[in-house]
Amino acid sequence: MTGPPLPPAPRVFLGLGSNLGDRAAHLRAARDGIASLPGCRLLRAAGIFQTRPAGGPAGQEDYFNAGCLIETVLAPARLLVSIQGLEREIGRRRENEPVRWGPRIIDVDILLWDGLVLSTPDLVIPHPRLAERAFALLPLAELDPGAIHPGTGLTPGELLERIGSRHEVVRRLPF
Repeated sequence: MTGPPLPPAPRVFLGLGSNLGDRAAHLRAARDGIASLPGCRLLRAAGIFQTRPAGGPAGQEDYFNAGCLIETVLAPARLLVSIQGLEREIGRRRENEPVRWGPRIIDVDILLWDGLVLSTPDLVIPHPRLAERAFALLPLAELDPGAIHPGTGLTPGELLERIGSRHEVVRRLPF
């Protein structure tokens, strides 16, 4: 005997970035690692956008940024722990990052979570600077142009129009 169908798992948008070493390889490792996280299913991955650093120390290499859309049965805090473990596996050492927004091997952020608004000491959803960062909005727009930012009620495309000249995209690369 079967019960009623289970509701779909929440859809979560993740942002990926790297500006140290083989940036594309780090992003691919993150994408593949996300696809293999227990309790997660990779639905789609956006292309790679090469962008100038947003803030942080001068002289950094350009970032490669991408995004992933997943479904997960994990709670937000548990997904964050899993993502941070994946970042460590790829080589990120937060203790060696003394400067905020400095260079990094890999950075994976939870951007949106099916309309969820959450603020804890360890995690804020939607990502607190998502609405002002083209490097995160461009992959999100590619993954789901109709996604709504719950804090603004706007789509990624509308948010990109709002920030206008701050687009720092150098070029788009295949993932």
